[in-house]
Amino acid sequence: MKRILSGVQPSGKPHIGNYLGAMRQHIEMQKNYECFLFIADLHALTTVREPQTLRELSIELALDYLALGLDPKKVTYFRQSDLPEHAELCWILGCITPFSVLERGHAWKDAREKQTKDPTVGLFNYPVLMAADILLYKPDLVPVGQDQKQHVEIARDIGQKFNRRFGEVFKIPEPYIRKDVATVMGTDGRKMSKSYGNTIEIFAPEKELKKQIMGIVTDSTPVEDPKDPTSCTVFNIFKYFADKKEEKELEEKYKKGGCGYGDSKIKLYEKILTYFEEPRKKRIELSMNLDYVEEVLKKGAESARAVAADTLKQVKDKVGIPTT
Repeated sequence: MKRILSGVQPSGKPHIGNYLGAMRQHIEMQKNYECFLFIADLHALTTVREPQTLRELSIELALDYLALGLDPKKVTYFRQSDLPEHAELCWILGCITPFSVLERGHAWKDAREKQTKDPTVGLFNYPVLMAADILLYKPDLVPVGQDQKQHVEIARDIGQKFNRRFGEVFKIPEPYIRKDVATVMGTDGRKMSKSYGNTIEIFAPEKELKKQIMGIVTDSTPVEDPKDPTSCTVFNIFKYFADKKEEKELEEKYKKGGCGYGDSKIKLYEKILTYFEEPRKKRIELSMNLDYVEEVLKKGAESARAVAADTLKQVKDKVGIPTT
């Protein structure tokens, strides 16, 4: 069975763009792969500076995944910071990573172009920590979006460089990029993103969820006039959750006329409530049993350490650092 590895930053409440772009994929892959999935709280330190916020966001993310169907019996699910091997390997790999490689990193270039005040060493070194995350577990595949492909390529380059210089240790993984992964439009018509404040949250209270959906920006076409479903954000979100029959019915109503955007927003609201009904109930139950959530992460860290510690020992042996 092939092994996959993926990490998710605890950066805020999950929205349907997160779900369709990554979370659903991670949960589906547990059926056919040996899965390592971690909460990337060390990475989150580049943006989250309040300790209590980081702790809360990490637990919230664990709740989200467990509610959506992650099975801790099938997935090694853990918190990155529970394993010091990540930071230790990051330093070792950083010592063979050319400065010029990190200067080309998307996040670093973006910060420089936007003239971000005092961009940090952590942001600059982000791809090396990601390389350590990946290489520690010797995965075959790393599921990523197209915008994260560069990080996997850097990890591959670093792993190959280490193997050539010190001897074979790391498996060189392939990026796994699904062509059918959705790019979901947000309530303002731009790509759905927490940074834009245009999200529809999976686990928002019903009143807030309805407010988010009713706030989707639409054009001023009168109710009685035909509308183009392909250019409507409401319709394009609806079709991700509807079956083919429901999608076709709404499409025909748009083209015929007499269907207002308000009506289609209500349909979307009801569809999302139905689609996530069980996860929403389960998340409430899990939130009342945080000891269980912590136990899942603790056991996941123990399982992950068995792999990570062995890889790190091999690395230390190769570079000449004593191991106990």
